[in-house]
Amino acid sequence: MSQILTETLALYRGAFRKTGESLARGWMTIVAVVGFGFLLVLAGQIASPLGMAGGFLLGAVNALLVGATLSLIEQSITHARALTFRDILGSVGHYFWDVIGIGFILWLPLMALDMSMQTNPFGQLLSYAALLLIFLLLNPAPEIIYQVRHDSPLDVFKTSYEFVLENWMEWFLPFALILIPVVLSPMGLQSFFSLSSRVGRGAGLDFSQLLVLPFTIFGSWLDFIGIPPSIGWYIGLLFTPLLAVAMLLFRGHLFASLHGVSRRQRRFVSPFK
Repeated sequence: MSQILTETLALYRGAFRKTGESLARGWMTIVAVVGFGFLLVLAGQIASPLGMAGGFLLGAVNALLVGATLSLIEQSITHARALTFRDILGSVGHYFWDVIGIGFILWLPLMALDMSMQTNPFGQLLSYAALLLIFLLLNPAPEIIYQVRHDSPLDVFKTSYEFVLENWMEWFLPFALILIPVVLSPMGLQSFFSLSSRVGRGAGLDFSQLLVLPFTIFGSWLDFIGIPPSIGWYIGLLFTPLLAVAMLLFRGHLFASLHGVSRRQRRFVSPFK
């Protein structure tokens, strides 16, 4: 057990170090995320009076922004040079159809789930359970999109499922640790299920949730250490873009270290790194 713990800590140290290096190269991604956030708000205002057509428009804009963000994260991880404004412009359109495809496959089951909530007395509980399952099994979908060769959204689902089964402990442990203040809050598990449900609904590919998730977690930590909510809200708003990008970079490096490498292989390789 001590050997596993040592190897896991070494894995996280490597991911943290690489995250810092990528953040130094890809700080322009933070600027892009702020701009993308404003674009999504603008798109929401335009789409709101358009009914179903507005929903499709907002979905397309979301896919465009998520795909561009994943492209910038990929470049921050793989490129040796610093990112520029030209890279932001060049990222637009990348992974658009990957995000659309995953969203389309989830659309009908989620719509059926929402309808069942209206007629089933246990609908809310079933919804939490189903969305938590999606949250867990499709959690690494964003990383799979830009790091693993795939021919269809179903390949992403299959790879994500296999990755979670193989690496669930190493993958979810950091997330579990940063969620401690959420679980210990007065609402406790309800807050956790609500948060995981919102993220699970978009399989981690909802741009608004890419920002809401770190904002919520950071706000919980500020509240946990005694920062008043009136002040914590502004601090959270200021640091959310940085935290969102840092989380995506850490996930990207951690995924790259875990994917395709078993625990036994990592145990053999780690002494020589």
